[in-house]
Amino acid sequence: MKILIVEDEKKTGEYLTKGLTEAGFVVDLADNGLNGYHLAMTSDYDLLILDIMLPDVNGWDIVRMLRAAGKGMPILLLTALGTIEHRVKGLELALTTIW
Repeated sequence: MKILIVEDEKKTGEYLTKGLTEAGFVVDLADNGLNGYHLAMTSDYDLLILDIMLPDVNGWDIVRMLRAAGKGMPILLLTALGTIEHRVKGLELALTTIW
């Protein structure tokens, strides 16, 4: 299984990458939204783990652009924004999980 992680916090990205790699997954890590979007568009991933609060292109916009381009991979959204409104917004964007 090939996983893309888009996370700008270095420690969090490294922690997720290490754990998933040790579990046998193939993992690519992007540290900003533009790089993450580029990787998602140019490779086939089985899962996208995506932070919302990125410094250049936010996670919501990345989801919109990927879905508009026909990319339907499952998306696990990482966020500190745990309000009902954010969960509803995620469901409206056809996200798999908000965590």
